[in-house]
Amino acid sequence: MQLKKLSVIALAVAAASSQLAQASAQSESKGFVEDGSLVLLNKNYYFNRDFRNNTGGQSYREEWAHGVLATFESGYTQGTVGFGIDAHAALGLKLDSGKGTSGTGLLPTSTEDCSADGCAAQDEYSYAGGAVKARISNTELKYGHLIPTSPVFATGTARLFPGTATGFQLLSSEVDGLSIDAGHFTAIRDGSRETNSDGEITTAYGLGVGDKVGSADYLGGTYAFTDNFSVTLYGAQLEDVWNQYYANLNYNIPLSDSQALTFDANVYDTSETGDEKAGKIDNTTWSLSAAYTLGAHKLTLAHQQVDGDVPFDYISMDGRNYGDSIFLANSVQYSDFNAPNEKSWQLRYDLDMASYGVPGLSFMARYITGEDIDGTKATGAYSYYSTVEDGKEWERNLEAKYVFQEGAAKDLSIRVRHSTWRANSEFNGGGNIGGNDLDEIRVITEYPLSIL
Repeated sequence: MQLKKLSVIALAVAAASSQLAQASAQSESKGFVEDGSLVLLNKNYYFNRDFRNNTGGQSYREEWAHGVLATFESGYTQGTVGFGIDAHAALGLKLDSGKGTSGTGLLPTSTEDCSADGCAAQDEYSYAGGAVKARISNTELKYGHLIPTSPVFATGTARLFPGTATGFQLLSSEVDGLSIDAGHFTAIRDGSRETNSDGEITTAYGLGVGDKVGSADYLGGTYAFTDNFSVTLYGAQLEDVWNQYYANLNYNIPLSDSQALTFDANVYDTSETGDEKAGKIDNTTWSLSAAYTLGAHKLTLAHQQVDGDVPFDYISMDGRNYGDSIFLANSVQYSDFNAPNEKSWQLRYDLDMASYGVPGLSFMARYITGEDIDGTKATGAYSYYSTVEDGKEWERNLEAKYVFQEGAAKDLSIRVRHSTWRANSEFNGGGNIGGNDLDEIRVITEYPLSIL
């Protein structure tokens, strides 16, 4: 994999600038069982999506599902080299769905029970997976079904279960403030719609089912210069599709005990490579956000811009944008605001009710508007954008969340999310490029129970 010299040099300089190595985690290991954990997560998910102008297809989706996810993470055996295992098992149950309302992504659909109204969701589904791991000092090597969280390869977490990917991952934190993350993956699983672990690695917008990619590789890391300033750099290659590079700067400025300014900048640079399965790609996409915190209140302003005639695309599974490999300010509940040449703005407000005597209760509201969408020069896998010359879209998100702080229900969380998305006829008409205007409600309850 070819990585830009900037990434390698920056990481090397960061490592050399600090002489204080962290204490060895492996030398402090208590054992395979002693450091192990077993968590049982119950997740209840109601999903309602109402399409406002889908005259030629399904206009309404509504499903309700319950998931149980058991996750075991062992400690490491003692010695210079420690060994361990991670394992998980998931069971998804249909509580409500129908042929005319399925397709939210919460449940797999049957390929045999279909009609003009759509396909029926399965009553239940289950899967299990695991990984082996080894550790020397503060460096871990894992192989199996993993949940990578890098900005260039991250499995989805927006549905009933988190997705997993099959491959190797190396995590290292030998130097104070510096964390290294490298991965090689050959398959991916959408945790809410697939039970097999050998799903195709594709992209969210360009490649679909059948456009199989052999592997994805990445290398990067984060260096914290201080507690309030950090830099992140990554390079990645999606085989025969693209080389992608990512950089982030995060700077927090404490103004007082109750006030702070936070600046966050992200940039991706993507270009085609190898057999160019998605076609020619020349895309630089960036976002910049500034947040002001005053006690319980937080106000955020963000700008995002796509410089390229194809959309900013990212790793996903089977051509569905359920992946999380997009660390941009205006990638929100429904839209990523990442269409060709799109410019978008966001205004967001957060309220933490702990300051008003209700710890655990929080609210969020945001509005994002995007314009100047121009895909007339899009080619290859993104040529479907070529009919859009002056596209516009906007989205509004509202959220309320409460986490129980004590008692038998401690850590139980209840989240209600509402979203409204609209676009002009240039973007959601003429082939339904951006999607259908919609209103959406999600109610998500999570209850983690620590058993070990």
